[in-house]
Amino acid sequence: MTGLQEAMRAAIAQSEKVKGSTYPNPPVGAVILDADGQIAGVGATQPVGGAHAEIVALRRAGGRATGGTAVVTLEPCNHHGRTPPCVDALLAAGITNVAYAVADPNPEAAGGAEALAAAGLTVTGGLLADEAAGGPLREWLHRQHTGRPHLTWKFAASIDGRSAAADGTSQWITSPAARADVHRRRAAAEAIIVGTGTVFSDDPTLTARPADGTEVTRQPLRVVVGHREIPGDARVLNDDASTMVIRTHDPEEVLRALGDRTDVILEGGPTLAGAFLRAGLVDRILGYLAPMLLGGPVTVLDSVGVATIGDASRWRYDQVERVGPDLLVSLIPE
Repeated sequence: MTGLQEAMRAAIAQSEKVKGSTYPNPPVGAVILDADGQIAGVGATQPVGGAHAEIVALRRAGGRATGGTAVVTLEPCNHHGRTPPCVDALLAAGITNVAYAVADPNPEAAGGAEALAAAGLTVTGGLLADEAAGGPLREWLHRQHTGRPHLTWKFAASIDGRSAAADGTSQWITSPAARADVHRRRAAAEAIIVGTGTVFSDDPTLTARPADGTEVTRQPLRVVVGHREIPGDARVLNDDASTMVIRTHDPEEVLRALGDRTDVILEGGPTLAGAFLRAGLVDRILGYLAPMLLGGPVTVLDSVGVATIGDASRWRYDQVERVGPDLLVSLIPE
């Protein structure tokens, strides 16, 4: 028999697999347990216009869903959008219990838990809510609560905070494992931001290129920020992905130009990173730290407006893990 927590972790794993492919819908995972508590079906949100996670899992469960339990990372929707309400499908399938992690903050879709309870189902909310909210749903929930994209500043550095040696060489500070992790995150993002300085110094492609050769069917939007004209043959302008050039140094204007996008990665140099941090628009920091010392003047970050230690920009560790020989540190605002 599968416990509810075990089933919820399986649902979170399902949602992780589709992260980046469901925009503008949230990446949701679902597991259907039969009346004996055995997994009968799993599913995740399909690309926009396709089935929601609950529908996919119910189809796979078939008749075993009758009398069973639905375990979902987000409260089942109760509205007609591009697809019918998931609440109706759960009732039609004969589900008797529903457990979800996070309540839907979208007022148009909310109310599913109440509707299910009113129909006589046993409904439990908040199951492993922190794990679900801090996982694949993190960026979508941030958009719902703030009205702007979730911005992750990503950098690679030596353990002493240098992004390049004194002569400017920087390939490669981090390991192949760390770079593969970056490409995995790029593939799940909706946009990547760099400044014109990065284009001139590194001529990046800014595409997701998995190390295993897996084809990425949807590339993130490449965003170049700054007033300087970039060369027409810059790799960021090639046909591998779409590119937006924004002639501004205003971080808020950059985010407004991204429309309703949800998951955005900032990969710019120290000047651009400093600007977004000073504007209070960085929601998470991902630092890939290599076990080497470089010293010298090339640091990962310019001024963030801190003149004295009492004014330091303070963050807390969200996650710390090994990626190959490197250390990946995730921080969120304190």
